[in-house]
Amino acid sequence: MREPYREILVVDLLGGIGDLVMLLPAVHGLALRNPGASLRVLTHEPGAALLRGDPAVARVLTPRHGGPGAEREAVAEALAARRPDLAITTTRYDGIPDLLAASGARCVTDLWRRPPPDEPVGERYLRLLVAEGLLRPEDALARPAVRLTPAEIAYGESTLARRVPAATPAGTARPPVVLITDAGMDVKRWPAGRWRELATLLARRGHPLLTPDAPPKHAGAAHAAFGPEVAVLPRCGLRGLAACFAAVARRGGVVVGGDTGPLRVAAAAGAATVGLFGPTWARRYGIGASSGPGDAVDLQGRPGCPHRRPTAITEQPCWWTAECPLSAAGAACMTDIGVSSVARAVTRLSAASPARHPADDA
Repeated sequence: MREPYREILVVDLLGGIGDLVMLLPAVHGLALRNPGASLRVLTHEPGAALLRGDPAVARVLTPRHGGPGAEREAVAEALAARRPDLAITTTRYDGIPDLLAASGARCVTDLWRRPPPDEPVGERYLRLLVAEGLLRPEDALARPAVRLTPAEIAYGESTLARRVPAATPAGTARPPVVLITDAGMDVKRWPAGRWRELATLLARRGHPLLTPDAPPKHAGAAHAAFGPEVAVLPRCGLRGLAACFAAVARRGGVVVGGDTGPLRVAAAAGAATVGLFGPTWARRYGIGASSGPGDAVDLQGRPGCPHRRPTAITEQPCWWTAECPLSAAGAACMTDIGVSSVARAVTRLSAASPARHPADDA
């Protein structure tokens, strides 16, 4: 049996919140298999907040600026501050793998190698680390988890309580549903009219509805057009939002959104999710593909799109431009997802996910 590594550096500078969430099981697995190690994670804001306060992580590092070369500089600074004996990275650009290898540490620098089109990304990371002898086979079953403090859990409960009425004595209140309308990229957005139609339908069925607040530049998104039946969660940072999602989970609620970081945060906080997948392939990037039974439904729009590249999504013609080769009216894959399909998924998950209470997690 090898000796545990003492200094571990994990580098995830892909830029997306969801990218970091998919790596969380690897971070937690490395901490578990190397007890007492000083494990540092170098990543971007705002996702870095998810690891602050995580007992598995000794320190969270971020680039000092947003200019060219910032990520490479941050890696060099991390190596100069403390030389790791194990370095793991998802980041392949700007010579970062070579920089890590030159440190003399044991390195795993290509967690993207030879990916099958139907293997979830997070599971791929874990299986490669198992193959490297850094994790055990049982670690490959781990799911992303945001580790919240008792104070954060209490904040989520009180925030939700102020916006969603408590259940009636007869217990007839429907579980809450959170609608995440923004997706970070135009090509991943579900049409605003569909969101409004879904909100109307779910409100009629008795579901309390919520949506996260958005920064001013996104305030014109679909949720701004919701009626008073949709309560707005406060702008509270990623950990505060995760705490609100955890409170929704304890009421048996569901979170609906596109392929976006906050939806992955919701799943990592324990909430059931309905994911709306268009340009990204749900069998590779979906939440339900790697979650437990009944926890998530991933709806794939236009599964037969000839332009989709499951293992090279950034090379699709629509990815950066949001110009769909199949439709001048917007992403055909996103408009292919119907309101009725989403509503059915919400009903199924809320029926299969009975309300849980804080005591259940003790």
